[in-house]
Amino acid sequence: MTKPTLVVLAAGMGSRYGGLKQIDPVGPKGEFIIDYSVFDAKRAGFGKVVFIIRRDIEKDFREMIGSRYDGIIPVEYAYQDLDDLPGSFARPEGREKPWGTGHAVWAARNAVREPFAAINADDFYGESGFALLADWLMKSDPESSDFSMCGFTLEKTLSDHGTVSRGICTRDGKGLLKDVEEHTSIGREEGRITGKNGRGESVEFAGEEIVSMNMWGFTPALFGHLERLFTEFLSARIGEAKSEFYLPFAVDELIKSGVSRVDVLHSRDSWFGVTYREDKPLVVASLKKLIEEGRYPEGLWD
Repeated sequence: MTKPTLVVLAAGMGSRYGGLKQIDPVGPKGEFIIDYSVFDAKRAGFGKVVFIIRRDIEKDFREMIGSRYDGIIPVEYAYQDLDDLPGSFARPEGREKPWGTGHAVWAARNAVREPFAAINADDFYGESGFALLADWLMKSDPESSDFSMCGFTLEKTLSDHGTVSRGICTRDGKGLLKDVEEHTSIGREEGRITGKNGRGESVEFAGEEIVSMNMWGFTPALFGHLERLFTEFLSARIGEAKSEFYLPFAVDELIKSGVSRVDVLHSRDSWFGVTYREDKPLVVASLKKLIEEGRYPEGLWD
C-alpha cells in the first residue's frame, strides 16, 4: 500500500513572520507548530513531506526547519514562483503578490505522485485529522477526482483575542461537501458566537458547525484540474494586480461542475493558530496540556 504524502504550504512563512529568523517556538523544547504536524503525519502513516516554499527563503527554511527531519521522514521541496505559469502566460510587469493557494499546490505537481494531504505550515491540526486523512488517502484511487476535507468544530477554532474568518461547511444527505461559505467577524459575545455572512448580515452560530481550516485530502488528479482552472483564472484576471487563485475556489468549482465529490471528515481536536500575537500563550499552554495528557512526548524528536 502506497503511503500518502504531506504537502505543506509554507511559501508565505517568511512574509508573515517578518523573516524566518523571527519564528517563535511553541513547544517545551523549541518546537515550531509545523513540527507537531510532521510528527502527527508520520505516526498516522504518511511517508514523505513536501514543503512548498519560495526560492528566497530556501536557505533559511532548509536550515531552520527541513533539517529537523533528517533521519525521521523524507523531505522534498517545491517552489511557488510568480513566473511558473501554464501555457504561454507570462507574469505581468509589476506583479508582486503571490498567485494564491491554488497556485501553491499546483507548484507541487512534479514532486507528488501519490495521494496527498495539503495543510498550512503554521496551523496546529492535531492527531485526529491526520489519522482520518491517512486512512482516507490510503483507501483512495490515485486516478480518482474525488477528494476529502477534514473539518473542525467551529467552537474549537476561535480566538480569545479578536474575531476570525471561517468557511462554514454545508453537507448534502450523503455527507459530501456541498458548499463552503466564508463568514467574517466571528467571535464570542456575551456567551454567544456571532459573525457576518458574505452579504454582511449578522449571524448567530451554535458552535457545532463544521468549518474548513485548509486541511485537504487529494489525489494526483487534482493537478490537471488546477492547471485547467488556473488557466481560466489567468485568462480572465491576469491583469488584476491583487487577484489570487484560491484552493477552496478551485475545489468549489470542481464540486459544482460535478467533476469531484468531496468527503467531509470531522476532527474533534481543537485547532490552534497564532492569528493574533496574544494567541501564542494559549497555544503554548494548550500544547503543554496535551503533553501532560500523554498525547505528545515532551521532546518530539528526542
